[in-house]
Amino acid sequence: MFTLLKTDSASAARRGLLRTAHGEIQTPIFMPVGTQATVKAMTPLELEEIGAQIILGNTYHLFVRPGMEIIRGAGGLHRFMGWDRPILTDSGGYQVFSLSKLRKITRDGVKFQSHVDGSHLFLGPKEAMAIQRDLGSDIAMTFDECTPFPATRRQAQDSLRLTQRWAALCREQPRAPGQLVFGIVQGGMHEELRAEAAADLVKLDFDGYALGGLSVGEPETEMYRILDAAVPCLPAEKPHYLMGVGTPPQIVEAVARGIDMFDCVLPTRVGRNGCAYTAAGTLPVKAGRYKADFRPIEEGCACYACRHFTRAYIRHLLNVNEILGSRLMTVHNLHFYLDLARRIRDHLDAGTFAEFRRDFAARYAAAKA
Repeated sequence: MFTLLKTDSASAARRGLLRTAHGEIQTPIFMPVGTQATVKAMTPLELEEIGAQIILGNTYHLFVRPGMEIIRGAGGLHRFMGWDRPILTDSGGYQVFSLSKLRKITRDGVKFQSHVDGSHLFLGPKEAMAIQRDLGSDIAMTFDECTPFPATRRQAQDSLRLTQRWAALCREQPRAPGQLVFGIVQGGMHEELRAEAAADLVKLDFDGYALGGLSVGEPETEMYRILDAAVPCLPAEKPHYLMGVGTPPQIVEAVARGIDMFDCVLPTRVGRNGCAYTAAGTLPVKAGRYKADFRPIEEGCACYACRHFTRAYIRHLLNVNEILGSRLMTVHNLHFYLDLARRIRDHLDAGTFAEFRRDFAARYAAAKA
């Protein structure tokens, strides 16, 4: 299922190949977020053209809308959204965190008040796995409670106990044909809880392991500290997934710590708000100083937006609220993230990742100065 192709001599970075029911995934890889059965502003064809190997869907949101009857009637999530490559579905555990004002946690799951119409619904480990089975995702995530930041050790421990109980129940549930299941390591900012969580999940022998509860407001240094403590506790022969992270420098640094898979809403969200990612940092394309700038977003970028349009034109589209402006920014940012993953893989193959890591960090640091 997962083949480790190469390891870096100067760090914990690795090259891998993950096999799923809908195709192979070269790792390290970034996964565009398609919460509601679409990656915002992108068609499936455009995603393929920029090199997306796998995308995400969300159990909670698809359960609320359009509902499982519709998706079952369509023949599963792949057919419903016209995407024939791999899909990973988050279990809805993040919504336990993000919709804290609309939910009540119980031993068996979470009672939600729908953010759409106020109706009451229940999501627990059995329900989350049943929904993901109907969705037919290639990778299903266990149902967990995303520990908030800050949290005391007692709060993190209580949350972890619940997450571990739910993980064991998720492991017992039937799956869609060929469906893989990843366990999620929680434990807050407490190294010993992370190690305990990893050890318990490894005993359950999941197909892969994710680190959750990071990028929830903690300082970047804290995230790296937890990665340094937790990743070595995970089996080297299984894929490692860092949920919800992050900025380009964070991705490079997390790869160096042994992470294989990433997802984040930043490239699409930041793009729609008029900011582009480049190798030298972020570029606020919507700013007035680019009104008559007829260069591409990034010189040398091979994305459709940079090959055909200028900063001045895209800025104009953004400022008059034309949909094309958001689309072009999204195309560029997702291309940048996916190309970053490709460059990381190439440097790992060539044995030059250490130099790439150093140079990438230096360029971003210089841009901030």
